[in-house]
Amino acid sequence: MNKTLLILQREYLTRVKKPSFIVMTFLGPLLMVMLMVVPIFLATLSETEVKKIAVLDETDWFRAKFENDESYIYSYVNDDLDSLKAQVLRGDYNTLLYIPKPELNIPVNAILFNAKQASLSLKASIRNTIKTEVENRKLLSSGIDPEVIKSSKTTINIQTIKLDDDGQESKSYTEVDVALGMITSILIYFFIFMFGSLVMRGVIEEKTSRIIEVMVSSVKPFQLMMGKITGIALVGLTQFLLWVVLTLGLYSIFALIFGPEAMSQLPVGSNVMAQNLATEQINNNAQIAQVFEVIHSIDFGVIIFSFLIYFIGGYLLYAAMFAAIGSAVDNEADTQQFMLPVSIPLILGIVLSGFIVDNPDSSIAFWLSMLPLTSPVIMMIRIPFGVPYWEIALSMILLVAGFVFTTWIAAKIYRTGILMYGKKVNYKELWKWIRYQ
Repeated sequence: MNKTLLILQREYLTRVKKPSFIVMTFLGPLLMVMLMVVPIFLATLSETEVKKIAVLDETDWFRAKFENDESYIYSYVNDDLDSLKAQVLRGDYNTLLYIPKPELNIPVNAILFNAKQASLSLKASIRNTIKTEVENRKLLSSGIDPEVIKSSKTTINIQTIKLDDDGQESKSYTEVDVALGMITSILIYFFIFMFGSLVMRGVIEEKTSRIIEVMVSSVKPFQLMMGKITGIALVGLTQFLLWVVLTLGLYSIFALIFGPEAMSQLPVGSNVMAQNLATEQINNNAQIAQVFEVIHSIDFGVIIFSFLIYFIGGYLLYAAMFAAIGSAVDNEADTQQFMLPVSIPLILGIVLSGFIVDNPDSSIAFWLSMLPLTSPVIMMIRIPFGVPYWEIALSMILLVAGFVFTTWIAAKIYRTGILMYGKKVNYKELWKWIRYQ
């Protein structure tokens, strides 16, 4: 055990002292925060020039229908089309909106002339205005008041109430559960492959440099493998925790610089999007109360505990297989034939995630969350929807048992393959190694 701890310590200290680890530990949170902050900063530097739009409406349907705002001023003109194009080129207008007289009775086409590319927000705003006016005229021609149609539109709010076994009621939010399940499962999928591949590459490097021959003279292959796996696991946890702390710290610093109002703004959006959000927005007090209800509905204790268990258990299980693959080959190019069968269960979990969130209590979801190779991804998708504790406990026990069994198999491959060079290994050869006494 002491030798395993020594290997663990060596792996941990060697990797955390690498410049690449230090750079990525600080660069990762910085990039994440910059993705949130840079759009806000650019928005504060964006031009506030009000653009002038000339409207040439041959149908005369849309006069005074385009409303001026802080970004656009509409001017209705009656000049000929060619002279208006020349005015756009001279800079008298930023854009010319030309609505030609239709061949039939209803105008459904419009043309924008610009010296530069028209913005998406302008096109969306004009399209909505024309669409609304045409629809209103169609309704009026049929003897229907558009205001009646508008007043008949109703927003339906559906609340979900979860009933416990003892009859207690609690609000639940399906969208939040879906987001939590998908995010945590994808994080586990990402970290298992990222840090598992580090184990495999580390084994290959030590094997090709012949350092391993010196190490196994005083350390058992199983101790070497376990020390390497657990050491890299601690490196991964250290980096993950530092990412969380540094990201929150950097975001707080930028929030103090820009102010909470600026940080709460949408980084990218058009006037039309803002208007649509404004029409659906309820009062601030109700929003704040709903946010607290959403937070209160999340069982953070179970989710965080389960995430750590499935992250560590899933990593240890797959890292043992990655270590066995690394010991069986001489270079990274030869790992592809062995990586696909190992990767399929995790990939299957991500592929089936859409089905799982729609049917978290189905028999397929249950059995996939029990299988150790898929449970780290599938169970994390199911947990936010509410999973009985006995299912979580059974899944974790099976995951630990799967890790022990996989490690036993991987150790048999590792102890033979780590000292074998220059031989192309296939599945038949691996089976022989497993059966060696």
